Amino acid sequence: MINVIGLGYIGLPTALMFASHGVEVVGTDYNKELVDTLNHGHTTFEEDGLDELFAEAVKCGIKFSAEYAKTDMYIVAVATPYDKKSKKIDAGYVVAAVKNVMEVCPKGATVVIESTVSPGTIDRFVRPVIEEKGFVIGEDINIVHAPERIIPGNMVYELRHNSRTIGADDPEIGEKVKNCYASFCQGEIVVTDIRTAEMTKVVENTFRDINIAFANELLKICRSDNMDVYEIIRIANKHPRVNILSPGPGVGGHCISVDPWFLVGDYPSLANLIKQARTINDSMPEFVLNRIHEIMKEKGIKDVKKVGLYGLTYKENVDDTRESPTLQMLECMERHLAFGVRVYDPYVKKDITENQYHDFDEFLNDVDMVVILVGHDEIRNNMDKLKGKIVLDTRNICNPDGVYRL
Repeated sequence: MINVIGLGYIGLPTALMFASHGVEVVGTDYNKELVDTLNHGHTTFEEDGLDELFAEAVKCGIKFSAEYAKTDMYIVAVATPYDKKSKKIDAGYVVAAVKNVMEVCPKGATVVIESTVSPGTIDRFVRPVIEEKGFVIGEDINIVHAPERIIPGNMVYELRHNSRTIGADDPEIGEKVKNCYASFCQGEIVVTDIRTAEMTKVVENTFRDINIAFANELLKICRSDNMDVYEIIRIANKHPRVNILSPGPGVGGHCISVDPWFLVGDYPSLANLIKQARTINDSMPEFVLNRIHEIMKEKGIKDVKKVGLYGLTYKENVDDTRESPTLQMLECMERHLAFGVRVYDPYVKKDITENQYHDFDEFLNDVDMVVILVGHDEIRNNMDKLKGKIVLDTRNICNPDGVYRL
């Protein structure tokens, strides 16, 4: 049996995938309301294919509980935020989960940390917790790091098809854990040591962050000298060894916008390029606000209530708002005492900010200017509804004629 700890965006799909492939699974979360929702037959977030996977897992006998189970394998999939001052990882949730595991686990159990952590986190935080409880690592308890590698919007497919990394002290334990994941994972599963596994996951997201930062810095350069960044990128990408990404209003989600800071926090004198990339990408929401201000001034819009922000999630066609550029923009507006902007997102059902609409037409009727911050299919398929509106397209999804761009 596997006890999956943390039933959020990573833990829940992972638990469901194991269960639907014949593994006995108990999913545990400290949030009793979340556990109750799952036990009543409902998933807790929207994701393509998740409801079908949930139904299959329930049919196979998955259980959900607020209590930790006594078993021989635990998968910890809890959040790993960072301290915004030091930029270092906050391993508090991981440490708390491991401490709770130590209260119930039998001798010989394996604890798999699936949460993304900075290199050395398991050495600095996890091993001491286990040793303080009197366990001998490698005899009483085995530690493994198997970082997730999936993205909201395509989780179910990527769980099955993406390659995985298993980091373990003992290669034999690593192979055992590999065989567990192979119950559903069709991608290559690499077994290595723990620090390499930790670093590999952080490096993957840092690489993507740096590439996005290049596109965003290029956007700023082109905007300063009246050049079309999108045309420049289109032509440059015709080179067989060039693949510049698209600029945008910022970087969100719990991976790309967070993981690079782990390296900045741990290696402040060495992670210079990484820090600059993070700074560039974090500056984009304010860059968008300045662009909105320019357009309002040009068009004679004096009331911010006539401006509507389309999109609250961090990417298209998901309901995940973690580290969303739109929310970053709203925080910035609050600091500048600019209140009243209208907001709408078809995937965000609950009110998470002021002046949030839940009907697209009502939202459009109340604004003169629409700022497209997320390229949901809804707006891509309803461009005709934007006729007569002043449009700032930060995602380059509109016909450029008559539309403002970053």
